[in-house]
Amino acid sequence: MAGASGCGTADAKAAPDISVKSTTGQAPQKPAKPLSKSTPVSLDIPDAKVKADQVLPLGLDSSGQLQVPPASQGNLPGYYTKSVTPGEAGPAIMVAHYDTDKGPALMKNAGDIKIGSKIKVGRQDGTTATFKVRQIQQVGKGGFPTQKVYGKTDRPELRLITCGGPIVKGHRADNIIFYADLVT
Repeated sequence: MAGASGCGTADAKAAPDISVKSTTGQAPQKPAKPLSKSTPVSLDIPDAKVKADQVLPLGLDSSGQLQVPPASQGNLPGYYTKSVTPGEAGPAIMVAHYDTDKGPALMKNAGDIKIGSKIKVGRQDGTTATFKVRQIQQVGKGGFPTQKVYGKTDRPELRLITCGGPIVKGHRADNIIFYADLVT
């Protein structure tokens, strides 16, 4: 399993190239208590002006890579249904476009997300899992840290993946990964 592919376009409607500084903060001293299983239904990242009231279920594509939302739904995030749900113990995986062939998308302000930014995931049971960004990593798609992203964790964590870097052969060359810990 690898990162998200399919972000970006060679079209003039593309968002500006994005590059973030990979950085790491401190993990919480006392992890939040895990929540029960509940499908994500919304995504809110105030620092990046991200607000989506729907989340698409995603699986793997024919090459074994994580699917991404269709370009026609670039303003919606997706949730990898084979991962835990956001708030459960383990890494919940969500993905959203930075841009598509339609232009800037949901994560167009990804560069505004910093260490300590909050990511709020509304859940089908009416609760909200609030995560705090602990680490930001930009990597070339060929060097995607599969084990770090999908590997087992004992505490509730979120991995939010988007694309970044320059457009190469019609797609963004990099993935930007936000690692976040459940705080409430």
